[in-house]
Amino acid sequence: MYETFKSIHLGLAAVSFSGFVLRGYWMMTAPALLERRWVGILPHIVDTVFLLSGVALIVVLGLPLAASGWLHVKLAALVVYVVLGSIALKRGRSKRIRVAALVLALTTFAYIVGVAMSKTALSWLTFGGL
Repeated sequence: MYETFKSIHLGLAAVSFSGFVLRGYWMMTAPALLERRWVGILPHIVDTVFLLSGVALIVVLGLPLAASGWLHVKLAALVVYVVLGSIALKRGRSKRIRVAALVLALTTFAYIVGVAMSKTALSWLTFGGL
């Protein structure tokens, strides 16, 4: 079960990230595309299954939530990513604010990936002697 959930989780991470990048590109170049019905629905479906696969991994691995500080950091960073993504794609009052939020959201996503890989809040700083 672990390998199945891990594959689903990693695949959906790629799909979610790619979709966010595409919507960010549309925000900058063709904002009307963001108004399409499926653009508002599909990311929520993908992200819900993505989150559920993460919960399934926690359950299958029997991770002790109280002792998994890196997991708390990852979840907190996920909240930051969602807020920044919302500002980038919908709530930013100007294009400048939306672009800045987009860059920060993408940076936050990279941080989340580093935390997931390193199992530490130091994220990418633990790789390659950085």
